[in-house]
Amino acid sequence: MPADAATFPAWVTAIAWTSLVIGFACAGWVWLDVRRRPQRMSVMNVVWPVNMLFGGILWLLVYLRTGRAARRGDDRPPRRRSMPEAVAVSTNHCGAGCTLGDIVGEFLLVLVPVLAVVTGYGWLFQERIFAVWVWDFVFAFAIGIAFQFFAIAPMRGLNLRDGLKAAVAADAASISAWQVGMYGTMAIAQFLLVPLWFGGMIPVLTPEFWFVMQLAMIVGFCTSYPVNWLLIRGGVKERM
Repeated sequence: MPADAATFPAWVTAIAWTSLVIGFACAGWVWLDVRRRPQRMSVMNVVWPVNMLFGGILWLLVYLRTGRAARRGDDRPPRRRSMPEAVAVSTNHCGAGCTLGDIVGEFLLVLVPVLAVVTGYGWLFQERIFAVWVWDFVFAFAIGIAFQFFAIAPMRGLNLRDGLKAAVAADAASISAWQVGMYGTMAIAQFLLVPLWFGGMIPVLTPEFWFVMQLAMIVGFCTSYPVNWLLIRGGVKERM
């Protein structure tokens, strides 16, 4: 662990582990639930469990209220979502890509630290965290666009090229807005609050880091939500 790593009291670690366990438990329950109640849009069978990782019980309630599909074989038409609900589902769709991208980026840089040099550590950024965030954004953007492609291409009957163009148009702004909220929260925590309260920064391989990341993802949802509203209202993004 780095010499300037924060030292957390036991109660903070306990809260962090509790939040992470709840997130994984909710993700597991929803993953099993979508096997019995598959989503009309197949990519949402991945989106909903992934979002439980950061949203926990609150996001589970959102899923039960707005996202849960009928049981397999039930052909009754689904309830039409209100605009706020539709925007929330669309934002969650964007957030799943961001969540997976940030997880992949953070762990990849732990396994292959030299990759931080590629994105600027030591010659562009003095703080390694900024170089890591570049990778986080790359993976979040790529996975988010892939998720959007598998949503928008079937709905519009688009081929690969046109589907990718539509996916970028639909999700580039919302992914960027999500990452701004996430990065902003992590920056405040890593450079201000945690050093002030606990004497250093949070290493990636700790429960406290991922607990703060859970909070940062919720902020990312809040910063991306209004962008998704505008995209749906403008017809750039499909209503889900």
